[in-house]
Amino acid sequence: MNGKLSHLNKKKELSMVDVAKKEITERHAIACAEVKFPKEVWELLQKRKWISQKGSILEVAKIAGIQAAKQTAMLIPLCHVLPLSWVDIQMAMDQQKVIIHAQVKTEAKTGVEMEALTAASVAALTLYDMCKALSHQIIIANTRLISKVGGKSTML
Repeated sequence: MNGKLSHLNKKKELSMVDVAKKEITERHAIACAEVKFPKEVWELLQKRKWISQKGSILEVAKIAGIQAAKQTAMLIPLCHVLPLSWVDIQMAMDQQKVIIHAQVKTEAKTGVEMEALTAASVAALTLYDMCKALSHQIIIANTRLISKVGGKSTML
């Protein structure tokens, strides 16, 4: 950790990071989020095989996560527009929660951490949205970066 915020220029003014002189490298990031359900909601969703009047809850959330990754620069003001080469959303069920893993790849001058975090977050929000008629006690938690590879810093 260098102690410097990347979105401040030398005058301490808000600024988009200048990546013009950086080299294009392969970048990969994985983020996750968890959606915790009340017991009765979890049991009902399991019984219904995660299908609602709106369609497959898990598939809609997966598509939403992929779309979100592609729109990150529109949502996070100082993010660069990146040409994403791959986005994948995987979901696992464990003890009344859905664990979402979002993976994003690109070849660019800056990383895809924000795209992975945005994908996981929006997939979680979509699960909430599709299930909120059953309960407002659904909890989105533990959204975090798991790993990033490429560029000058790596986190595994």
